[in-house]
Amino acid sequence: MAAALEKLGTPFSWGGGATTGATLGIGRGAHTTGFDCSGLTLYAWSKAGVHLAHYTGTQFRQGHRVALNDLHPGDLLFFGGGTGDPTHVGLYLDHGLMIHAPKTGDVVRTTRFIDSPYYRPRYRGATRPT
Repeated sequence: MAAALEKLGTPFSWGGGATTGATLGIGRGAHTTGFDCSGLTLYAWSKAGVHLAHYTGTQFRQGHRVALNDLHPGDLLFFGGGTGDPTHVGLYLDHGLMIHAPKTGDVVRTTRFIDSPYYRPRYRGATRPT
């Protein structure tokens, strides 16, 4: 979590982020150095020696499922996507807070997802990478 928290305020960049930190993205992020949501999570977990793919849908299938009432700091939280792959991922902090890279034009930030009128209805589940 410390690695992700050090990146608070870093710009969102579509396709940005690697084990080494913020990178230039692709497409909409081609001119911005930063992180997209899965780039931030793969960066943070790499500091703990865990490899994650740079795609939210793949990260959703990595690790073990965790119930909402059993979340630990660092667990991956997934949102959106209907019945397909989730479209967003964040890292659980504690007390209903997550850290994430939300969208183009935004920055890495914390958000209270647990009772958010936007994120809570889009919550798809959580995993604990191993």
